[in-house]
Amino acid sequence: MLGRVELPFPRSRTGRIAVGSLLILGGVLGFLPVLGFWMVPLGVIVLSHDLHGVRRFRRCVALKWGRWRQRRRERADQAK
Repeated sequence: MLGRVELPFPRSRTGRIAVGSLLILGGVLGFLPVLGFWMVPLGVIVLSHDLHGVRRFRRCVALKWGRWRQRRRERADQAK
């Protein structure tokens, strides 16, 4: 489950790792027509389900993103 959206993941660990790796690889080739850079974060989310290091990286990025948004919102409120 991702937020309110439920995504069907492969049941096997190797399948999830393969799908996540292919998504990241396809995202690196995002300059090509069908592939896109949107595939990289999706691949990280899929890999974070099984790999502890990727899960830690994703969590750190989510915390930094949330803090950045909160500071930005506070600055916008002060400017009013």
